[in-house]
Amino acid sequence: MPDGHVLEFSGLTKRFGAVTAVDALTARVEPGVVTGFLGPNGAGKTTTLRMLLGLVRASDGTATIGGKRYAQLTHPLQTVGAALEASSFHPGRTAARHLAVYAQAAGIRRPRVDEVLGQVGLADVGGRKVGGYSLGMRQRLGLAYTLLGDPGVLVLDEPANGLDPEGIRWMRGFLQALAAEGRTVLVSSHQLTEIQQTAQDVLILARGRLVFQGSLRELTDTDEQATVVDAPDRDALARALDAAALAYQPMRAGFVVAGVEPVAVGAAAAAQGVALSALQRRGPALEEVFLGLVDGTREAPSPTPDVTASVEGGAR
Repeated sequence: MPDGHVLEFSGLTKRFGAVTAVDALTARVEPGVVTGFLGPNGAGKTTTLRMLLGLVRASDGTATIGGKRYAQLTHPLQTVGAALEASSFHPGRTAARHLAVYAQAAGIRRPRVDEVLGQVGLADVGGRKVGGYSLGMRQRLGLAYTLLGDPGVLVLDEPANGLDPEGIRWMRGFLQALAAEGRTVLVSSHQLTEIQQTAQDVLILARGRLVFQGSLRELTDTDEQATVVDAPDRDALARALDAAALAYQPMRAGFVVAGVEPVAVGAAAAAQGVALSALQRRGPALEEVFLGLVDGTREAPSPTPDVTASVEGGAR
């Protein structure tokens, strides 16, 4: 079984002229769990991954894999499997031929090509030219490429992009199974919902800076409470909350009223004759915390002691 390796970023910085794309990123990614790499488009996620893989030179700091830069790895394809683009395949080659070229260059036996095509569900179409593949099929082929060397580290950028619901569910379980084998799995995405169902740990970038590292549980484990309320007539509910001078935030599941007990929210609705379909107390939703972190209106939860050392200077 391949061993996972710690991915370590230390003061990693990348400047493009006057623009700082990644700003003093310091963090660790551990083996054995799926780690989500989150942030809005333009946050610096892809630039960070490209520096990790030696595709972009850092302005300052380092990014290492098991203590080594990517260029120092003796057998890179057997150590790290990475897929940053789903479209970087020659359209005139078959999937099997595409993988065979890389396998031969890396000294990997040819039967491994058929093995990985089977692993990702492309065994029946491996002889077809990639130009006829759907986006979802190219995503699976990209994953097959990352698995060629049976590496202990996988680095994937938006792996669920283009997959149908069944494919997304398959991808989720597949990545979790790889992490359960002890591999290091880092998945970059701007889709919070998908990462929430796939990852155990997360790194969150905003404007090139790390604003949180830790588990998903830690991200929402706060003393902050709120009331979630909904009604068939949301306009009437909004007027009732306004009349009671209760501040609220619209969400998909209704309205969130921060810092107010459900009894007070229910009383406000009752005073205006508004029938409710939902009324419950809960802590902050992950979506609220995430949006607050990336727009700077919320501070990151206090890290646990083992995380403090790994994010010192980078999560402030």
